[in-house]
Amino acid sequence: MDWLKMSLYDSASPIMEQLIMFHDYSMLIISTILSTVSFLMIKMIKNKFASNMILENQLMEFVWTLIPTAILSFIALPSLHLLYLMDELFNPLITVKILGHQWYWTYEYNDFNSIEFDSYLLPQSTFRLLEVDNTTPLPLNCQIRLITSSYDVLHSWTIPAMGLKMDATPGRLNQLSLYPNRTGSFYGQCSEICGTNHSFMPIVVDIIPIKYFIAWIKNFN
Repeated sequence: MDWLKMSLYDSASPIMEQLIMFHDYSMLIISTILSTVSFLMIKMIKNKFASNMILENQLMEFVWTLIPTAILSFIALPSLHLLYLMDELFNPLITVKILGHQWYWTYEYNDFNSIEFDSYLLPQSTFRLLEVDNTTPLPLNCQIRLITSSYDVLHSWTIPAMGLKMDATPGRLNQLSLYPNRTGSFYGQCSEICGTNHSFMPIVVDIIPIKYFIAWIKNFN
């Protein structure tokens, strides 16, 4: 159904679960405000009461200033908590360096010797503009540190299902934490307008059990 396309991706990490919960929580507050304001506007338009003698009402002004302040606090505090969780690194077991090029990605597993490969778009594939020749395997239920940079222009490494979006900036290292909690193949694209072939930089991450990840490490050529 078309309306399902408007929903968020099913989460593949605890951070994405928190993002979905925060989204639903914020939408509940916004819907309540919209409904209340709409109801009051309709009542004001339809009723015939009017008074030219009311010049001020200190209590009403205090209340309609206090209520929005409280509502913004209810939104800001969970948001700041979530931002802190997204930036925190909890003793990563694996570090993966991601380098952006025009127009492909390079992955380096710095904890292992000689593991480096490029990831290019596959022109003919089941999922148009999303499949790559070399996917990026990562172990399940492990804390992973992702480090990004770029050789040329600004890129952005993004996996929506995991709540990941990290800029790849030339001459700078940016880092992000990931803890995948379910297996599968997860797709993303460069979400920075980095040039004419910007849309041809897909990302595919394969989350696999750790024993298969160890086997992939051993068999990597």
